[in-house]
Parts: sequence; structure tokens; C-alpha cells
Amino acid sequence: MNFLRGVMGGQSAGPQHTEAETIQKLCDRVASSTLLDDRRNAVRALKSLSKKYRLEVGIQAMEHLIHVLQTDRSDSEIIGYALDTLYNIISNEEEEEVDDVEEENSTRQSEDLGSQFTEIFIKQQENVTLLLSLLEEFDFHVRWPGVKLLTSLLKQLGPQVQQIILVSPMGVSRLMDLLADSREVIRNDGVLLLQALTRSNGAIQKIVAFENAFERLLDIISEEGNSDGGIVVEDCLILLQNLLKNNNSNQNFFKEGSYIQRMKPWFEVGDENSGWSAQKVTNLHLMLQLVRVLVSPTNPPGATSSCQKAMFQCGLLQQLCTILMATGVPADILTETINTVSEVIRGCQVNQDYFASVNAPSNPPRPAIVVLLMSMVNERQPFVLRCAVLYCFQCFLYKNQKGQGEIVSTLLPSTIDATGNSVSAGQLLCGGLFSTDSLSNWCAAVALAHALQENATQKEQLLRVQLATSIGNPPVSLLQQCTNILSQGSKIQTRVGLLMLLCTWLSNCPIAVTHFLHNSANVPFLTGQIAENLGEEEQLVQGLCALLLGISIYFNDNSLESYMKEKLKQLIEKRIGKENFIEKLGFISKHELYSRASQKPQPNFPSPEYMIFDHEFTKLVKELEGVITKAIYKSSEEDKKEEEVKKTLEQHDNIVTHYKNMIREQDLQLEELRQQVSTLKCQNEQLQTAVTQQVSQIQQHKDQYNLLKIQLGKDNQHQGSYSEGAQMNGIQPEEIGRLREEIEELKRNQELLQSQLTEKDSVIENMKSSQTSGTNEQSSAIVSARDSEQVAELKQELATLKSQLNSQSVEITKLQTEKQELLQKTEAFAKSVEVQGETETMIATKTTDVEGRLSALLQETKELKNEIKALSEERTAIKEQLDSSNSTIAILQTEKDKLELEITDSKKEQDDLLVLLADQDQKILSLKNKLKDLGHPVEEEDELESGDQEDEDDESEDPGKDLDHI
Repeated sequence: MNFLRGVMGGQSAGPQHTEAETIQKLCDRVASSTLLDDRRNAVRALKSLSKKYRLEVGIQAMEHLIHVLQTDRSDSEIIGYALDTLYNIISNEEEEEVDDVEEENSTRQSEDLGSQFTEIFIKQQENVTLLLSLLEEFDFHVRWPGVKLLTSLLKQLGPQVQQIILVSPMGVSRLMDLLADSREVIRNDGVLLLQALTRSNGAIQKIVAFENAFERLLDIISEEGNSDGGIVVEDCLILLQNLLKNNNSNQNFFKEGSYIQRMKPWFEVGDENSGWSAQKVTNLHLMLQLVRVLVSPTNPPGATSSCQKAMFQCGLLQQLCTILMATGVPADILTETINTVSEVIRGCQVNQDYFASVNAPSNPPRPAIVVLLMSMVNERQPFVLRCAVLYCFQCFLYKNQKGQGEIVSTLLPSTIDATGNSVSAGQLLCGGLFSTDSLSNWCAAVALAHALQENATQKEQLLRVQLATSIGNPPVSLLQQCTNILSQGSKIQTRVGLLMLLCTWLSNCPIAVTHFLHNSANVPFLTGQIAENLGEEEQLVQGLCALLLGISIYFNDNSLESYMKEKLKQLIEKRIGKENFIEKLGFISKHELYSRASQKPQPNFPSPEYMIFDHEFTKLVKELEGVITKAIYKSSEEDKKEEEVKKTLEQHDNIVTHYKNMIREQDLQLEELRQQVSTLKCQNEQLQTAVTQQVSQIQQHKDQYNLLKIQLGKDNQHQGSYSEGAQMNGIQPEEIGRLREEIEELKRNQELLQSQLTEKDSVIENMKSSQTSGTNEQSSAIVSARDSEQVAELKQELATLKSQLNSQSVEITKLQTEKQELLQKTEAFAKSVEVQGETETMIATKTTDVEGRLSALLQETKELKNEIKALSEERTAIKEQLDSSNSTIAILQTEKDKLELEITDSKKEQDDLLVLLADQDQKILSLKNKLKDLGHPVEEEDELESGDQEDEDDESEDPGKDLDHI
């Protein structure tokens, strides 16, 4: 540092020396002054000198300013002055204004000075973390200069500062808070800071994205007026591009967060010619570029296709197509819109189908594709616009066989409009293919080649196209017309385009090769072009001719005898030479424009002269170059072997196709069966609903049946007394017979019991007599003991028999009384019958009423019987359900019994344990008593332990006993 001061002192002279002294004094005041006001005034003075005397202030004051930031954080004013001073030292903005007048050396010195001061500042990483902590202060005078200083540091030494911020805890999160600041100046400068922070650093980009950056930036854009906004919108869009470009995780997060839907209002622009300011053009250009970032061909295919589908579903593609067909749109916006639509529809069938249906607002309406092709083949249109239209057409046909077929069909004779009112896409391509403008020739040839890309059927269909060259002459095929133009020796760009078209057309299409070889002039023309020694400009045409001839050999099916594979190889060996042929073929891939075209699918050329190669054609060259070289050096035997291999492969392919067809048929059958299953399921559901309805109806009928039963019972109660007697007369004889049988059974039981009693009495008397007649005392004692036990048992049996006799006698008396009552009722009924015979005339009227009621009841009973039948069927079903439920209940009951047995067992075990514990307690007491007798020294404590159980019940007694024992 002292060395730098000495150098500065040596360089300065006159007034500069005094300024250096004042800066030195101010630095001393900042370092040594104890008063805050003095330090603040000194830092303010350094700030005013820092713009003019940047080097001197930076060398002498940087350490003191950093110290102020560390120690004086409580005073926002001095912190703001210090940050402004550091910004003036490190930033190159003021120097850049002067550099417009001064020499370039001074600009380099100023840039070096800023980077050197930045390196000094970030040498201590704590300085950057200190600056990040100061950004948390809400004070405007601290936050704003801190944002500017950090932005300047990132501009000077971006990667180093990014690494420090990435390592510091919550570093990026602190900076994200700037976007939520209510002061627009800080918010806008925060956007610029994040621009510099996220540049070329994927880790920081991910952190910023997951800190809700997309939501905040899109809110700012909508608040500022979308495309009509100012430079703030431009800064936000640049920051969004930094976050999304070449960052797959952020792109996926942007799509998953439904942020693509929020881009649609950006492109809601009208047809006003006056509404296109320079800022609006810039904003819309950046917005279109942001859409292209999400659907770029360099992204992973899955991510691109998902974004394309989301753009169609939310209406973004439709909005872009309205801008595409609108009037008054600036040329650069229209060009970028065409490129954006191209990449949104590229390889996405849904988007391509929608784009094919878009019509231009003309009278009559024309398809958008036709309108775009008209501008492509128009040489008065700008070159960039024509390239964009070609790219759009290529993207429309990319992996779109349906679109390719529609384009080729417009060239076929059956679909051409005879009236000539409407121009088709095929007619425009043919017109461009044979126009005088070489650029139109090249664009039309490449566009037509993309209509044939990887589509053998369309290559064969294009052979049917016939062209009318002049009046009176017969029509010529499109293939022949292309070779005719080649032989006329037109411009190199035209010939290159036609040769690329022919190579694409003939590759993988043996029929097209035979058509090409059928014209006898084609092969001599190609061999003549290849064999000549021409200049460097014609070398590319020679290489393409060699490629076309090689394709004619490799894809030749030997249908023409004069141009079979072996004959063409011999012709090459005689007229050109195999080595020379392979060398000329290598001119294509060695061309400087070949590698440039192979990088990106978009035809992006600085001028028409560089428009030579197509991206898809470079892929074809890579694929065929090695194959053709092998085919040229192969012998006839190897060709035969290769043909055999091809035949076997074809057979294998046929087998595979056969199995594929079988699988398709099986898939169709499976689909039919699935449909049948679905219909059967629907029918099953309908039947189940019908069953439930019928069950409810049956329940209703049951309820009605029960009600009718109750009503019938009431009607039977209200009938006459004679009917009641008649019903009783039908029931009584059965009951009387049953009662008589029961009485007889009871009498029999009584007789049996009496006989048993007599037998027992005789046994007792015999035992008594045997007891008195015993001789020995011992035998008499034994017999008496045995007899006494038998007597006791017999007495018990006697008591039970007597109790049974008593109960049966009671039942007999009850039955006799019931019998007498029934006899009385029968006699009364007989009397009533005699009285009824005398009074029949009086009861005739009543019988008629009863008969009417009976007839009505009979009808109701018939109806009820039918219902009873249905109910009986239901009853059987319910019984089955009950049986199943009873079985489950029985199983549960057995499990319950098992559990109860286990519980009883456990209780028994507990009781046994309690008994064992009681026995152990008794043993312990006996052992303690023995210890007392033996004079054991621990007898008092043991007595306390044994007496604790007794003392628990007597808590009110003397509590000091335990203490006395202790």
C-alpha cells in the first residue's frame, strides 16, 4: 500500500498533491476521530472526491471504509456514505462516459482499476458477507447503495463473487427479498443485481427459482403492463431467460407451476399501427425468445413436448398465430413470431394439426401455410423473413406424415384445382423450384425434400407428378424436370438445392432409383460431372453428384439390366476410379458450411451466399457416406450375400409384421371384450337397482299384509255369538282328547311311583330286621354303618319321589277341573244348537250379511295367498342368511367359551398363587420366631417389617414407634 502511495505521489504534481494530502487527512480523521459527526463528515468528503480521484481514494480509504461498515452500523447515514464511496471506486460507469472522447488505453486502464479494487475487496470473504447483511437494513440510504455496490462487484468479477454468495448462509435468500421491496428504485436495481448473479451459474439459478422468483417476476411484468411496459419489463424478461435457458430443472418447475398460462396475456396485441414503440418491440422480442427457450430443439424431448402441449391447451399458440396473421406487425417481430411458432409446433402432432387449420384473414380465406410459402418464394421479401418461413415449414413437416401427405397431394393431378382460383402449397413450391431466383430454388427444393423425409409412400407418390413445360409439348415428370435443370448448368445454389432434393428422394426408395436410371442421360451426366477437374466452387457439386450416384448404386434393386449395381461399379472404376470417387464424395463433409448447418435445425445464415446446406440433409450424408464407400468396394459375391441377407431380413420383417397384425387383432378383440364387460357391468348395476326396488316393494307388501291381518282379526271379533260357538265346537274335541291322554299318562306314572314306594318300604323293613339279628359286635357295627348310609340314600330318594307324586297329583286335579269345564261348555253348546233350530227365521238376515262378508274375505284371502307365496320365497332366502349368521354366531360363541375358560384358568392360577403367598408368609413368620429364639441381632427390624402390615390398618396409633425402633 505504501508503495502505491509513493507511486501516486510521484505521478501527481501541483494541485493533485494537495488533493492527495486532503484525502490522507480525511482518512486519518475517519480512523482516529472519536466523534461520530467527525467521522461522518470525513466519509462524506471522501465520497465527493471519489469520482474524480478514484485511484487515490481507493488506495488510501478502502480499508477505513470497510472498517466503518463493520463498526458504525448503528448510524445509517455514515454507512450510506461509505457504500457510495466504495461504489464510485469499484464501478466503471463514470469512466465509460469519459471514454467516448478519450483513447482506448484509458478505457482499459479504468476497467483494470475496477477489477483490481474488486479483487482487493473480495479478498476477504467477510466483506461480501458483511455487504449481504447490510442489505437486510430497510433504510433506503443503506439498501440502495448496497445493491449498487454488489451489482458492480458481480459485473467486475462475477464467478468469484457468485461463489462467495453461494457459500454464505442465506445469501441468495437475502437478495430475493429485494424483489418484494415497495420502493421501485430498489426493486428495479434488485432485478439488475439478480441478472448479474444468475448469469452462467446453474446452482444459483435453481436457488433463485425455488425462492419463488417466477411468481414475483411475472407479477412485476403484469403490474408494469406486460409488453406495453417500460425497461423494467425488459430487465425482468432478461432475468427469466437467465433462469430458464439451458436449465432443465427450472424449465420443468416453470411448467409444473402453471406459469406458461400466465404468458398468454403478453401476446394480446391489436392491429394498431401506432402502438409499436421501440420499447414494446424489444419487450415482445424478449417474450418470444422466452417462449423459444422453453420449446428449444436442444432441450430434452420429453420436456419440450410437455411445454408444447401446455402452450396449446392454454391458448398461447392460438395467440401467436393471431400475431402471425395480423397486419401492421413490425418485420423483426413477425420474423421472431414465425420462428417461435415453428418451434412450438415442431414434432407435436396436435399443434401441427392446429397450425394446418389456421387461415389468413383474406378474401377468400387462405391457409396460413400457403400465405407463408408465398412470402418464401417472393424474392422481394427480406432474407431473414424467408429463412423464418422455411424453418416454419420444416417444423410443420417434422415427424408429421399426415402433413407431408397433404403437401404432396396438392401436386397430384387428381387434387389440383382446375379453375385456378386458389393457389396450393404444391404449386407454390413448384413455382419456386423453377423460378429465376436461385434462393427461391434452394428454399423450394429444401422444403419439398422435407415433405419426403422418412416417408417412402410420399416418395412414390411424388413420381406421379407431371409438369407442363410448354404448349404443345407432352408433360414431363417432376423428377425429369429436376435433372433437366441440373444439366443446363444453372447457379451453384440452385444445383445444390436440386441435388439435395434428389438425394433425399432416391434414398430408401428403389422405385425412385429405377425411375431416375430409366432416363439414359442421367448417369453419363453424373459421371461426367464427377470425372472433371473443376475449381473449388464446383467441388461441392461434384461431391453431391457422387452422393447421388452412390445412392443409385446402394438402393438399386437391379430391375434395369443396363444399370445394375455391378455395371455401375464397373462404370465408376473405368471413367472415374474408386479412389477418386470416394475423394469427391468426401468434399461434402469437408466443406466449411457443412459443420455449421449440422449444429442447429434452424436455417440461420448471415447472407444468401451462405445458404448451402440443410440440417436434415447433413444427417443423411452422415448416414450414407460410409455405407456408399463400402458398397463401391464390395465385390459381386459380397453383393449376392448382402442380397440374401436382405431377403432374410425382409422375411423376418414380414414375420414381424404378421405378428404385429395378429397383436393388433388381439388388441381389437380385447377392446371389444372390455366393452362387453363394461356393458355387462352396467346391466348388472341396473339389475341390482331393480332388485333393491323390488325388495322395497316386497317390504311394502309385507306391511300391507300385516295391516290386512289386523283388520281380519278385528272383523272376526265383531262376528255373532253363533259363529264363535261353531268355531269352538270345531276345536274342543281335539283338546278334550289330548287332555284325556295326558290324564291317563299321569295315572300310569302315579301307579309306577306307588309300586316303587312299596318296594323301597320292603327293602327298609328287611334292613331293619337284619340290623336287629346281628351276632358279632364288629360285624353289626360295620353293617349298621353301611345300612345307615343306604337308609339315608333311600330316604332322599323317597323324598324326591313324594315331591314328584305331589306335583303330578296337582296336575291331575287341574286336568280334572278343566275336563269338567269342557263338559259344561259342550252341554251349553248342545242347548244353544236346539235353540238355534227354533229361531232360524230370526237369524236368516244375519246369515246373509255374514255370507257377504265371508265372500269378500275369501277374495282377500286369495290375494293374500299369492303374496304369501312370494313372501315365503323371501322367507327361505332370509332363513339361509339367518343360518349363515347363526353359524358365525356359533363360531363366535365357541371362541367366547374358550376365552371364558382361559379366564377361569387364570383366576384359578391367581388363587393358587395367593395361597402360595399365604403359605410363604406363614413360613416367614415361623422362621422369624425361630430367629427370635436363637437370638438373632436383626430381630427388632424384622419385627417392624412383620408389624408393618398390622400398623397400616392402625394409622391413628403412636407414629413414633418406628423412630424408637430405629
